[in-house]
Amino acid sequence: MTTVQQLHPAHTPSRSPGSNGAVMSSAEADATQASRSLVSNGTSDTSGLRKGDTRTVVIIYGPRQESIVSVFADVLGKPYRMADSFQGITSLEQDLVLGISLESAKIDISTRNRDAVVAINAHSINLGMPPDTYISAQCDYEYLYPGTSFSRRDLARFISFTLGQINHHDSLMSKPRTYFISTTFPDVRAALPNLDILTVGADAVELRVDLLKEPLHDGSCAPIPSLSYVGEQVMLLRQRTELPIIFTTRCTSENGRFPMDKPDLYYEYLFRAIQWGVEYIDVELWLPEYIRRKLYEKRGSSRIMSAFHDFSGTFKWPSSQAESIFLESRKYADIIKMISIINDPNENFELEYFRSKIRAEYPGSPPLSAVNMGETGQFSRTLNKVFTPITHPLLPIIAAPGQLSAAEINAALSTLGQLPKKSIYGVSSPFSRIATPYAPFYEKCFNELGLPHQFSVVERQSKDSGFIETLCNQKSFGGAYLSPPVSLSSLMNNCSFFASLSNGPGLSITEAARTIGMVDTIIVRSCSSTPPPSAPPATPSSFHRKGDTSFGHNANGLPLNSSLIFDNANWRGLVSTLTRDLAPSAYVDRAALVLATNADDAASTMYALKALRIGKVYTVGFKTPPDLARGLEVQPFNNLESLQRARTVHDKANPFVIISALGPEKSNIVGMLVRVFGGSRGLSTQIRKVFLDLADGPRKGDPSLIAEQSGFATYGVADTTAFTTVQTFRLLVGQNVPYSFVRLASGQGMF
Repeated sequence: MTTVQQLHPAHTPSRSPGSNGAVMSSAEADATQASRSLVSNGTSDTSGLRKGDTRTVVIIYGPRQESIVSVFADVLGKPYRMADSFQGITSLEQDLVLGISLESAKIDISTRNRDAVVAINAHSINLGMPPDTYISAQCDYEYLYPGTSFSRRDLARFISFTLGQINHHDSLMSKPRTYFISTTFPDVRAALPNLDILTVGADAVELRVDLLKEPLHDGSCAPIPSLSYVGEQVMLLRQRTELPIIFTTRCTSENGRFPMDKPDLYYEYLFRAIQWGVEYIDVELWLPEYIRRKLYEKRGSSRIMSAFHDFSGTFKWPSSQAESIFLESRKYADIIKMISIINDPNENFELEYFRSKIRAEYPGSPPLSAVNMGETGQFSRTLNKVFTPITHPLLPIIAAPGQLSAAEINAALSTLGQLPKKSIYGVSSPFSRIATPYAPFYEKCFNELGLPHQFSVVERQSKDSGFIETLCNQKSFGGAYLSPPVSLSSLMNNCSFFASLSNGPGLSITEAARTIGMVDTIIVRSCSSTPPPSAPPATPSSFHRKGDTSFGHNANGLPLNSSLIFDNANWRGLVSTLTRDLAPSAYVDRAALVLATNADDAASTMYALKALRIGKVYTVGFKTPPDLARGLEVQPFNNLESLQRARTVHDKANPFVIISALGPEKSNIVGMLVRVFGGSRGLSTQIRKVFLDLADGPRKGDPSLIAEQSGFATYGVADTTAFTTVQTFRLLVGQNVPYSFVRLASGQGMF
C-alpha cells in the first residue's frame, strides 16, 4: 500500500564516440565524458550519445516526394539542397543534406564514393510496395514511411540509429537484467492498441517475421510474408514503440515457419532489416558461415544475435558440443543465444555451471543469453540475465514452450529470496506539487511487474538533509527519488552517515551527480549481486566503513554488503526530450539560451547540453559554476546590448535551443525572449529551432504558444518529467517502463 508520510530529521549517529577517424577536440572530450561515463557497479551514467557517421547524407526520394528531404534536414538540424547526381559529392558537404530523385539516383548510385556518402532511400508506402528493387539493393539504408500521419519521432530514431549517433546496446548491457517480449501476432496491427501495456518490463520487442500472415486476394495467406509486407510491419511497429526491435526469421526445425531449403532467403530478409535500421538481427547458427559472416560485416549500427535452439531433448550443457556451439556462435555475434529443451530439473544447474564456466574461460566474449525450454526449464529463466524472452497474457500464443511473463519471473525471484521486498521512497517537500502523484504510478508499475516492493511518499519538513540519512540507513531501504533534488554538498556535509560511507567503497557518486551538484536519485546495490555482462570487474567484494561505525553495527540499518549510489536522472530526461524529434547531431556546435533563477535550477540543463555537444550557452539569471562551464563557452546576458549582439550573430552562435527553468510567474519574460530570437534564424531559414519550458503551474501568458507562432518546436515539463521517470524507475528497480506507458498510466494530471 502506498503511504504519504511526514518525516522529521532524526538524531542518528565502449565503440569510440569519435568514429570514422574523427579527432575530438578538448571540448568534445568533455562532452564525451558527460555522455559516456560509467560507474564501476554497472550503473550506466550515459545518454548513449555518439558522434556517429560524418559522411554526407543523401536522400533518394520518389515522385512528388521532394518534401521528405526537408524533413530529414530538419531532423538533422542542417540546411538542404537538391542535386542531380552522386557525381562530385564529397564529405566536404557534410553540413548539408542532399536530395536526389529516384530516377536520377539510378544513373550513378552504384559508382558513388561510399567513403564520402551515405545513401538513404526514402520510400512512401503510398507509392506502392515494394520500393524500387535496384535502389533498395544499392542504398545504404531504406526508410519506409506512410503518406499520412508521418512520425517525426520515428524518423529521428531511424536516422540517429543508422548514423550511429545513439547506442541502445551498451546501455542495455549495463543493466543487471534485460528482457524482450516476442510479438506473436500474425499482423502487428493487432498488438498496437495494447503495446504500451505489453512492453512494460521489456527492453526490446521481437518481431517474429515467420509468424506473420500476409493475406492474399483469394482469402488465403502467403506461405512466406513478402518483404513488402514485412517492411510495412516494421514501419508500423517502430512508429508505436521507442524500444529496440529484434528481427527474427525462425526456421521450421526451431519452432518457426521459415523454410530451411533456401538459406539465401534468410540473408535477403535479414540484410533488408539492417537497411531498415532494426536494432537487433537474429541470425540462426545453422545458416552457412558465409551468410553469417557477411551479415556481421555489413551490420552497420545493428547488433547480431547468434541463435541456437535444440528441440531434440538430447542436448547436454556439460558436453563439448555445447562449448563448440558457443565458440562457433561468437565468431559473428554481439549477443549469443543458446536455448535447449530439457527433461530433468537438474539440467538447469548444469546450464548455470556452463554459464559460469564460459564467463570465466572466455571473458572477452559477447554476452550469453541461455535458457531451457519447457515447464522443467522455467527455473533457468529466472537465472538468465541477458535478454530473457518473456510473454504476456494479452499475447495470442507463447513464442516458445515454458516462456514466463515479467511478473511471473519477478514473483519467482521473490519466492527464491533473490528479489527481497524493499521500501522505495519519493522524497517531496511541502512546496512540491509533482512528487505525491507519482505514488499511484509506481504502484501500477509494481503490480504490473509483480514486484514485491512498497512505495511511500515522504514529505520533508525543512531544508535540513539529515532526514534523508534516516531513510537510507534502513535494512529494507531500496532507493529513493528526490523531488525537488537535494544538493550533493548538503548531503555530504550535513549527514554523518553519508560522510562515513564516503570514506570507503560504500558510497558511489556518478559523474553526472558530481558535476551537476544535485542528487535526485539514491540507488541501492548489493555487492553480492552478479555484475551485468558488460560491467568492468571493479565492483568491490566487501565494504569496510570507516569513521562513525555505529551505523554499520545497527542491526536495523543498511546492510554492510550494500552500497549507495548518488545519481542525477533529470539530465537524461532532458536529453531524451530534446532528441525526441531531432537527431543529437542537430545540437552539435550550436548555441543555446538557458534561463534560470539560480545555478542549481540550471545545472541539469547545462550538463545535458554538454552531452549534446552544444558549443555556446547564453545564460540569463544565474552564474555558471566552473565545473558546469568546463567544455562549454558560456556568455551571460548582462544587458540589452549583449542580447542584441546575440540576435545578429551568424548561424552557429545564434541560439538554436531555448530552455527556460524560470517559474510560471516569469512567463512574460520568457515569452519576450522567445519573440526576440524566434524571428532571427540567420542564413539557415530552413532549420526549425527548439523551445523547452520547464515551468509547472498556472501562468500569465504561454511562452510555448508564442514559440510555436515563432516557428519553434516546443516541449514542456510534461515531456521531461515522463522521460525522467523512465530513467528513475530503471535506476531504482532495474526494469524498464516505456515513455508511452508513463503517460498512459499517469495521466496528464501527473504533470
